Amino acid sequence: MVACLLLRAWSRGPAVGPGAPCRLLSASSGPGQYLHRSVVPTMHFQDSLPRLPIPKLEDTIRRYLSAQKPLLDDGQFRKTEQFCKSFENGIGKELHEQLVAQDKQNKHTSYISGPWFDMYLTARDSIVLNFNPFMAFNPDPKSEYNDQLTRATNMTVSAIRFLRTLRAGLLEPEVFHLNPAKSDTDTFKKLIRFVPSSLSWYGAYLVNAYPLDMSQYFRLFNSTRLPRPGRDELFTDDKARHLLVLRKGHFYVFDVLDEDGNIVNASEIQAHLKYILSDNSPAPEFPLAYLGSENRDVWAELRQKLVSDGNEENLRKVDSAVFCLCLDDFPIKDLVHLSHNMLHGDGTNRWFDKSFNLIIAKDGTAAVHFEHAWGDGVAVLRFFNEVFKDSTQAPAITPQSQPVRADSSVAVQKLSFKLNDALKAGISAAKEKFDATTKTLTIDLIRFQRGGKEFLKKQKLSPDSVAQLAFQMAFLRQYGQTVATYESCSTAAFKHGRTETIRPASIFTKRCSEAFVREPSKHSAKELQQMMAECSKYHGQLTKEAAMGQGFDRHLFALRYLAAAKGIVLPELYLDPAYGQINHNILSTSTLNSPAVNIGGFAPVVPDGFGIGLFTLSYTGQPLSTLNISDGPHFAFILNGILQTPHVDILYEVKVVPF
Repeated sequence: MVACLLLRAWSRGPAVGPGAPCRLLSASSGPGQYLHRSVVPTMHFQDSLPRLPIPKLEDTIRRYLSAQKPLLDDGQFRKTEQFCKSFENGIGKELHEQLVAQDKQNKHTSYISGPWFDMYLTARDSIVLNFNPFMAFNPDPKSEYNDQLTRATNMTVSAIRFLRTLRAGLLEPEVFHLNPAKSDTDTFKKLIRFVPSSLSWYGAYLVNAYPLDMSQYFRLFNSTRLPRPGRDELFTDDKARHLLVLRKGHFYVFDVLDEDGNIVNASEIQAHLKYILSDNSPAPEFPLAYLGSENRDVWAELRQKLVSDGNEENLRKVDSAVFCLCLDDFPIKDLVHLSHNMLHGDGTNRWFDKSFNLIIAKDGTAAVHFEHAWGDGVAVLRFFNEVFKDSTQAPAITPQSQPVRADSSVAVQKLSFKLNDALKAGISAAKEKFDATTKTLTIDLIRFQRGGKEFLKKQKLSPDSVAQLAFQMAFLRQYGQTVATYESCSTAAFKHGRTETIRPASIFTKRCSEAFVREPSKHSAKELQQMMAECSKYHGQLTKEAAMGQGFDRHLFALRYLAAAKGIVLPELYLDPAYGQINHNILSTSTLNSPAVNIGGFAPVVPDGFGIGLFTLSYTGQPLSTLNISDGPHFAFILNGILQTPHVDILYEVKVVPF
């Protein structure tokens, strides 16, 4: 039961949409300083969260071999089996025992937390496309509120309200309620607040409520990933009170919190943003933002040159800013244009290293683009949902609001960076790489309005399993093979949990895909239906195991990390070509369900791969699924008609679109 909740924890969101009640304006002081005032302190459950378990080594090896089975021929599989046996009975056993002992000495965290931070921070590839994803907001239900200045002001105020609520300990703890009638009630909240933090998780567990880890939340604000040689650094300065605004490649800062830590009057924020939007300065010849898209070691070297040339104070203002607001000077044409713009843009108007960029286009289209090393989607989605709810239901200003008379020319500081010839050359080189890389990315999507998750549930099929099965069928039809596939699953039910991998490609999906794609006439509808049911059941098992920390990917990763840390020669299992192949994830997938999300996406994780985001939406009042598919320069595939009838007279179609 616990396992099911963790993927579904992404779907936590406020009840928002066209049917929301009339909105009252909030003052910028008093109650308007906070989103809400939780009875239960924000971090009340953190100390008593259960620890992320380390799987048994024999279970990890068994699961690893099961995932390899559909990817290898018999000869390759036998070799991999031998590597696994040797590992399990030899060096792997020793490493596992050392990992368990090390974990017992570090009960304040999880066994994967340190290695996972290192994985992100030691990666030298550009974080653009390789790591940073985006999520785009739905439009404000009241169209007049989608004016760029109005929406930028309201979303900025709502984001700062989130910050204030979080830091005051008034943000409701992140809890998944399996029985909300018992646990998501005022009575329960008033009782659980008196249970000591060391025991509070158990009190929630008794009523089928599962608090989630919130240790990443403090990095949402005033945080930046700093490039360093070899390993980057996560920097946070929670004393800073200013906002960073980017427009046309120019950098501006102004305070959004006063000396007492209160939110500056919304009309002042509106006035300062209006001032920035009225700046007619041409775009800089050498836009500094390109440097954030560079190889991390190259960027680290160039950043040091920036510091040496007298830019340290300005860089400090960029790094310590509450967050980065990006104001784009053009409207969004369509969802493909939206995806390209929010995922990478033109490279001039984003600070990719910030914990997140809040991007607002000329027509009010808004999105969050975030750096991934500091945290995962659970924290970002909570912020995303709260900002959407607050900015649409309790906006700080209306379209008719007039900015206060403020001397923005004094309050707003435009940052000027000193660039020598070496830095200018570095920016030019970064631009060339950025342009060349983003040109290789193809994005396509489909909005699928037939069937839907409720229909699938009535057929006793997991909607996620059907989507994953469709991806397997599509790839088989296009490329004639089954390949390594990755689906992320949160382990936030555990202290300092991060993610675990679900491996959707299985012997069940392979058999079912081949039946549908290669020999549909050989099977009856009942047989095909049974195959789909088997896929759904097995995918559900994998999801539960992953959510409970019982996958194999993180365990094997931690053992490899430990071997490297101790200077042990890399075990043969990791040198096996099959290990490299299963970690070359050609299909990288993720699913998301939120009433605030319009669309989201991420790039492929390998050059010959696909990044596939599935977003289940209900905002328009109708079931709507959007597939956002990104790939290299070769093909984009569109899935159309996953299920079209109540029976498995499935009209399965995959369109291949060459670019």
